[in-house]
Amino acid sequence: MATLTAEGRVLHAHLSGDSIRAAQGAMIAYAGNVEFKNAGMGGGGGFKAALKQKIAGESISLMDCTGTGLVYLAQDAQDVIVIDLTGDVLTVESEHILAVTPSLRLDVKFAGLQGMTTGQGLATTTVSGDGQVAVTSDGPMIGLEVRPGMPVVVDPDAYVASHGRMNMTLVSGISWKSLIGEGGGEPFSLRFEGQGTVYIQPAER
Repeated sequence: MATLTAEGRVLHAHLSGDSIRAAQGAMIAYAGNVEFKNAGMGGGGGFKAALKQKIAGESISLMDCTGTGLVYLAQDAQDVIVIDLTGDVLTVESEHILAVTPSLRLDVKFAGLQGMTTGQGLATTTVSGDGQVAVTSDGPMIGLEVRPGMPVVVDPDAYVASHGRMNMTLVSGISWKSLIGEGGGEPFSLRFEGQGTVYIQPAER
């Protein structure tokens, strides 16, 4: 079974005659007998060859890495963590997906933020099933715990992913960016309620 391990800014994908799917162009080295081919974008029931899906600014182009050996993956010198899923769902901005093991399903989820002028967070990618997903961040990723009665509000530019039983809603109006004269369009933040973890990056896009 393919396994993913992260060491700082590099992901190690261990293949034993099987495959993973990784961001196009993320391979920096490999050892062993491994083949690479375009896998397109995950949606609905799975991956279709040479398909790149783009919805509301969200796009992801993946490649299949198949064989036996060790593949080294990285993306723009960003930090990497591996998240284990056991029949649950991770919601993640698609640009932060580095690799997924083959048993996981990817889909596009509309977050109900249509009409916002920032272009961020209009649609996110959901990763579901049993397996591992490697996620990147600009700087060390920070996991914020969300508990009942203790909601978490984050800047959409810092948001990377969320995991658990939570509801995400839009908080519009005054934000910390508008107070200091930054940002464009209508200011808003993302509010998470329930039980789970919200992952953010320390550097804003």
